[in-house]
Amino acid sequence: MPVTSQKPTTTLWRPTGPKELELVRELNWQAWPPRLPEQPIFYPVLNEDYAIKIAKDWNVQYDGAGFVTRFEVESEFLSRYPVQQAGGQTILELWVPAEELDEFNAHIVGKIQLVHEFP
Repeated sequence: MPVTSQKPTTTLWRPTGPKELELVRELNWQAWPPRLPEQPIFYPVLNEDYAIKIAKDWNVQYDGAGFVTRFEVESEFLSRYPVQQAGGQTILELWVPAEELDEFNAHIVGKIQLVHEFP
C-alpha cells in the first residue's frame, strides 16, 4: 500500500525505458526495482523538461521507447542527497546509491505516475 504522509514532499521525475517501466508496474507503481550490477546509482531528476529530454534522446534511441514518470518523496528524507548539476542550470538530479534504494522507496508518497510516452 502506498505511503501517505503529512510531511512535505518533493516532486521527482524519472526517465526510463520499457524494461524498467514494466518492473515498476510489477511493483504496483509503488517502488523502483533494484539496480543492475552495472547501475550503482539511481538517478531521479528534479526537472520535467530534463526528464523528457533524456527519455526522447536516450531511452528512445537505446530502448526503442522512452517514458517519463513523476512521483513524490518526503523532502526531509531527500535532504541527505545533495542536488547534482549534470550540465546546465536546469539539468539537476539526485544520486541515490543502489544500496539505499529500498530505503528511498520507503519514502515515496503515493504512487509512481506515468506522465509521458515516446515511441
